Amino acid sequence: MPFKSLVTMAFCIASAVLFSSCGSIPLAKDDRNRMVVSVKDQRMLLVTDGEPVKTYRISTSKFGLGDQPGSYRTPLGRMEVARKIGGGQPQGAVFRSRRPTGEVLPPNAPGRDPIVSRILWLRGTEPWNRNAFPRYIYIHGTPERRNLGKPVSFGCIRMCCEEVIDLYNRVGHGAEVYVTRAGLRETDAGQAWFAANGNPFRRIARRFNT
Repeated sequence: MPFKSLVTMAFCIASAVLFSSCGSIPLAKDDRNRMVVSVKDQRMLLVTDGEPVKTYRISTSKFGLGDQPGSYRTPLGRMEVARKIGGGQPQGAVFRSRRPTGEVLPPNAPGRDPIVSRILWLRGTEPWNRNAFPRYIYIHGTPERRNLGKPVSFGCIRMCCEEVIDLYNRVGHGAEVYVTRAGLRETDAGQAWFAANGNPFRRIARRFNT
């Protein structure tokens, strides 16, 4: 092979490696996991490979449901995990503008309600939730553990610190998040969960209230 061709080939290979390390190749979409968020139950169900595997207690907006800018409401419908933020940060790490401040809060820190631990930034995939990403709708941790199970957020989907870390470690970019008014029993995945596990919500409530 002529020397000029060898040089050209080496340059192409080096460029490919460089661009790959800089993140120009898009991340693989997580098609294995999806989350079903029930506003009625204030619960999230994680489904992996079509099988329901775990429920989490959550909190949606105290202002109701919708996607209007400035409404502080939780959007309905199908969304996806657009960005994951906070990997490696300690449980209770406080975020401001999606950056860790260095502060770490314990659960139920008096008078404090920042975003903590992990952030899953959501992007709407349907016309009625197209504003979710520019509205900064997240799944995120909250120190207000005592209020989980009630709609008290400002639009985001809140979780306790250890459970949002668990969810963060399980799901990837592009994983679907489906927010519905219905109870989990009214969804196919929820029916499968209850058939296999009975009603675990009482056990979850006791664990959080102790």
